[in-house]
Amino acid sequence: MRKILIAALLIMLIPFTGCQTPKIRLFPSQADPLQEYTLEGKGDRKILVIHISGVISDAPREGFVRTRPSVVQEVVSQLRLAEKDENVKVVIFKINSPGGSVTASDILYNEIAAFKKRTGAKVVVALMGLAASGGYYIALPADHILAHPTTITGSIGVIFARPKVAALMEKIGVSVEVNKSGADKDMGSPFRPTSVEEEKIFQVLTDRLGARFVDLVASHRKLEPEVVARISSARVYLADEALELGLVDEVGYLAAAVNRAKKLAGLAEDAKVVVYRRTEYPDDNIYNTSTQYGGGKASLVSMELPGSLNHIQTGFYYLWPAALSDER
Repeated sequence: MRKILIAALLIMLIPFTGCQTPKIRLFPSQADPLQEYTLEGKGDRKILVIHISGVISDAPREGFVRTRPSVVQEVVSQLRLAEKDENVKVVIFKINSPGGSVTASDILYNEIAAFKKRTGAKVVVALMGLAASGGYYIALPADHILAHPTTITGSIGVIFARPKVAALMEKIGVSVEVNKSGADKDMGSPFRPTSVEEEKIFQVLTDRLGARFVDLVASHRKLEPEVVARISSARVYLADEALELGLVDEVGYLAAAVNRAKKLAGLAEDAKVVVYRRTEYPDDNIYNTSTQYGGGKASLVSMELPGSLNHIQTGFYYLWPAALSDER
C-alpha cells in the first residue's frame, strides 16, 4: 500500500514540459452527485435498489486517503432523490449490517417510514449475509422482508459499550483527578471502576432501550407474546428460524425480492430496476454494492481502512458485537 501511495505522489510531481498537464484525480471527490443508472428493464415506473452496508452510524466514514459520508447521510440522500421522482414506485433495501448506534439506527428507521408515508411507495427489504440488531431494526417499516437462505439476523436488543483503562493506569502509575458539580457527573468514566449503583442505572437505561426495540418488532411483525419472549433474549437466528418466528416473510434470493417488489406495486415483469451511483460501472448489476466517490475512470487512488480498524466509542448500540470484524 505504501508503494502505491509513493508512486501516486511521484506522478503528481513529474513536470510535464511542452504539453498540457494531464487531469488525474488522485483522491476521489465527495462532490460527485448521485445519478440514476438502469440495471435492467424498461418503461417509466421504477424499482430503486439501495444498499446499506457496514456499521450503521451518523459519523463520517474515515478512509486511508479520504472521508466518505456516513451510512445515514448516504441513505437519506438517496431517499431524498427518490422522493423527487414520482416514477419510483418501490424501494428495495439490500441490508448487510451488524447494526450500529441506537440513534443512527432509529434515524434510518424513521426516515424509511416517513418516506413511505410521504410518497406512498412500497418498501421491500432483502436481508443479505448479515442483518442483525440495528440491521434488522431499520427493516421494520418494510412491506415485505426477505432473508437470503444464509442470512444471520435477530440480535434484537441493545448493548452499552464503554472502555475501561483504570487497571492499566494503576499499573503504569498514572491517575486522573476530577472535580465535578454533581455526584453522578462522571458516571461511566473510563478512569475509575463503576460503582454498584451506577451499574444499576446503566442497566435500567439499557433495558429501556432494549424494550423499545422489542416492542417495535412485536408491533410491526404482529408477534405472539411467546415469540416476543423468545426474541427478547437477543440471540441471532438463521433465515429459516427467523421465518418460523415471523421476523421475515420469505426466504429466497435477491431475484425473489425484485419479483415481490413488482407484485406489490403492480409493475410489469420487465419493469425498470435502477440504482443511484456516483459513477458508471461496466457490466453493472444488482449485486454491486457501491455508490463510489469519484469513479473508477478518473480515480488513481481509492483506499479505505478495513472495518476492523474502526473503533466503537462509548454509547448505546443496536449491534451484534461478534460481527464487528466480519465482512460477510
